[in-house]
Amino acid sequence: MAKAVLDVLNLEVHYGGIAAVKGISFAVEEGEMVCLIGANGAGKTSTLKALVRMLPSRGEIHYGGARVDHDESHVLVGKGLALVPEGRGVFARMSVAENLAMGAYLRRDAAGVQKDLEEVYALLPRLRERQRQLAGTLSGGEQQMLAIGRALMGRPRLLLLDEPSMGLAPIMVQRVFELIRAIAERGVSILLVEQNARLALETCHRGYVMESGLITLADTAAKLAADPRVRAAYLGE
Repeated sequence: MAKAVLDVLNLEVHYGGIAAVKGISFAVEEGEMVCLIGANGAGKTSTLKALVRMLPSRGEIHYGGARVDHDESHVLVGKGLALVPEGRGVFARMSVAENLAMGAYLRRDAAGVQKDLEEVYALLPRLRERQRQLAGTLSGGEQQMLAIGRALMGRPRLLLLDEPSMGLAPIMVQRVFELIRAIAERGVSILLVEQNARLALETCHRGYVMESGLITLADTAAKLAADPRVRAAYLGE
């Protein structure tokens, strides 16, 4: 039986008196790709932010077999839990190379950092070509790839991706998802939040459907994609 890299129990997130996430439980197994799908405002982004302690939450978050819901964000990054945020969040006035270096800011293994940098450039040759270019001058797709590359520099065990296809041209969406699959093939577990439900379900092993802060459906991606409720609500059928 596969071991869970992430196990979340009764997670709650509140904004003042408003409950954005209402006691959800879910898991991601080692080497697995899992998606959270749902409409805007369902609580997906709040869930990811709570996992990396960018938002206060209640409930239990177990990562790598240990409870981490009281750890600070930088501690979680050091343990291999990385978030690529919605909107990419690159440092616009820093170069591509400087952005990638920021992804390794907690590491002290210079040789390992250089090795990982070469692997990122091999995976994303466009970044090597533009390594001296300011990140803010890149296209949206290139910025998304830079944000993912920066996260990889922290050697993540679990990568959280928030809306990686948002605002991208179809050809760039395809390239970004090819990159996500390539990362998963290297053994990194993936938790994906994505508005493009069809693409998310085609990419992932399992999925959860969130509605109004609750998980209302959970199954393999193939079964969710065939579910009439999912097809009507999220696949435009």
